Amino acid sequence: MQTIKPSILHLLTTAKNASPFDVNMAIDAGFDKVMPYTNLELAEVAGLAQDAIFSRSPSGVKREALFIGGRDIDLAVAMMAAAKNTMFHPFACSIFADPSGAFTTAAAIVAKLEWHLKQQFDQALAGKTLCIFGANGPVGGCVAIIAAQLGMQVQLVSHKSVSTLTEKVARWNKQYQLSMQVMDGTTEQAKEQALEQAQLLVCAAAAGVRLISQSQLQRAKNLTGLVDVNAVPPSAVDGISSDMDGQLLLNGRAFAVGALAVGQLKYQTQLQLLKQMTTADQPVYLEFNAAFKLARDILHSH
Repeated sequence: MQTIKPSILHLLTTAKNASPFDVNMAIDAGFDKVMPYTNLELAEVAGLAQDAIFSRSPSGVKREALFIGGRDIDLAVAMMAAAKNTMFHPFACSIFADPSGAFTTAAAIVAKLEWHLKQQFDQALAGKTLCIFGANGPVGGCVAIIAAQLGMQVQLVSHKSVSTLTEKVARWNKQYQLSMQVMDGTTEQAKEQALEQAQLLVCAAAAGVRLISQSQLQRAKNLTGLVDVNAVPPSAVDGISSDMDGQLLLNGRAFAVGALAVGQLKYQTQLQLLKQMTTADQPVYLEFNAAFKLARDILHSH
């Protein structure tokens, strides 16, 4: 009788430590073993991927997968490509990139925006102006790319370093063939000018930082919906609680989504993507587009 080999997830990260969140999720998804590789550089990924796939028979390779973490969304995409480029049939395994949970979190944010905009106002995302505060971080950046690919007019607002964000956005626009814009948010007046244009708003800044006051929010006359992913008090947007999931505010003209609602959908999305790798007959390659498609499907299935 042939022995079934244990399923193994090789967790690759540029960080000093592997994320306990990702380890727990992988084990809960059904992987028998999780092996972390930390402090990695891009040049090391191909060798590790080859060691993983060539140490098992084709049937054994089906029982393993790679997970790419870290904090840099561009580096995670590059690491995924480097690993995938070393593989060929039948020596190929599934790969899932989700640096700092940014891909699944961003997917959940955009899916929630799309869902509530349709449910509350029977409108679609395409053509809407989306302002993103905290856009220098991995979640904000990934939200921007997903939203722009859906046809939204994306404006990334920097409340710290405009030049750093401008460089990133220029690179993303070229890489993904988009036309996203950068806006200055370093002063209160600049924030208000950005909010004047916003039809939808995402706040993905560092935890515990108040970015938008109630008076500034009230003056955002075109706003129809917002997401605040900050679960640590104070909220990024004054008056938004983490348990909101579509509640109307601003006299009923805008909906709000808080961190807990986003987090629940993010959790479901990441868990199911990990499970896909344990059951797939053929290798699957999962990044922010796959995460958004699944997050959207989860919402529509309820």
